[in-house]
Amino acid sequence: MLSLFELFLTAIGLSMDAFAVAVCLGFALQKVRLQQGLIVGLYFGLFQAAMPLLGYVLGSQLAGGIIAFSHWIAFFLLSFVGGQMIKESLSNKEECIEEEVSLRFPFMLPLALATSIDALAAGVSFAFLQVQVAPAVAFIGIVTLLLSTAAVKIGSAFGTRCKTRAQLAGGIILILIGLKILLAHMATTIF
Repeated sequence: MLSLFELFLTAIGLSMDAFAVAVCLGFALQKVRLQQGLIVGLYFGLFQAAMPLLGYVLGSQLAGGIIAFSHWIAFFLLSFVGGQMIKESLSNKEECIEEEVSLRFPFMLPLALATSIDALAAGVSFAFLQVQVAPAVAFIGIVTLLLSTAAVKIGSAFGTRCKTRAQLAGGIILILIGLKILLAHMATTIF
């Protein structure tokens, strides 16, 4: 059974990838409004809540097969989105442009999915630890929503107003996060 403090630490840990990606999105947004931060927070919060629930429901046998490849899935999704951001930044000839990063479903879905795959494993472990899944999932979702919403504003405050540079930096960071997930998994399987 997880204590409330352990659950809080779990929620913080699971939300860190979403936080980092939300900071990148904040870099690329020219003027951040609360609504934009909430959109990002809702995407990441909902997926961070849904994945442990899915892991809990599917059980260890089926999820075990998915978890075995989760690091590759996260790596490819983050690398794909990061590569698209880098490609777009290099194809823009203007140094600064007015158009903002899209927070639409086709762009946000792979980001939300990639940053929440590790929560699937947490959901499987919840079944073994006899965690009450509904409050745990809600807690994880709310913590991620709040941190991701704040991260967009943080990224905007420290980011540049030039979209091309922000997209380039954001794309590189997304690829590095994907690489970190892949290497962390490989390190645990080697040692």
